Amino acid sequence: MAKRSILIVEDDPAIRQGMRDALRFSGFDTLEAEDGPTGLEIAVKAEYDLLLLDLVLPGKDGLEILQAVRAGRPTLPVIILTARGEESDRVQGLSLGADDYVVKPFSVKELLARIEAVLRRSPERPADLQHVRFQGGVADIERHEVRFDTGDNVPLTERELELLRYLAMHSGRAVSRDEILSRVWRIDSHGGMETRTIDMHIAGLRAKLRDDSSSPHIILTVRGKGYMFARPPEVT
Repeated sequence: MAKRSILIVEDDPAIRQGMRDALRFSGFDTLEAEDGPTGLEIAVKAEYDLLLLDLVLPGKDGLEILQAVRAGRPTLPVIILTARGEESDRVQGLSLGADDYVVKPFSVKELLARIEAVLRRSPERPADLQHVRFQGGVADIERHEVRFDTGDNVPLTERELELLRYLAMHSGRAVSRDEILSRVWRIDSHGGMETRTIDMHIAGLRAKLRDDSSSPHIILTVRGKGYMFARPPEVT
């Protein structure tokens, strides 16, 4: 089996070296960039399996790189690296399609666990659900996009697709955050950071489905339980 490759875009040389050494020791190949322009060029042109992306970079903001990556490679796994206290950046990064985030300073164990969780694809994803119909449009699982009845198209990330698909396959039932972590993220709940990540992904998915977060009608919040897809999916 070929080694999986990870692109590290991080301007701090000590952090970059630490991640590189840990990843290589764990069996990954690595690519590296120390500034925004170089990171952007490699991110959109090179072949790799996952992007570790710092948001504060010289020359070009990490969010710009994330937007460019999502425009051309909507299913590529991305983990953003943020400093403690930069919640607004984490929210924006997740809304732009990042799969997860790690807050500096972080341990090697945490980083590797999150990488494996993001790279791991759930064997329990149903293969027959290719389209999810909702009020005003349809999500095309194979094409990784939402098509609205108005003619507009919006791309979906792999994580958003997995989340939407799982909720749709269990429509009419409240799905807990712990269940989402287990079945979609494929990790056990540690509370706090992970469940907040789910809430952020739900908010981003609602935005792409044009589902008003103040009064949603597609993905409902079930108080004290979790989230529920409001109507049966169309399986084609």
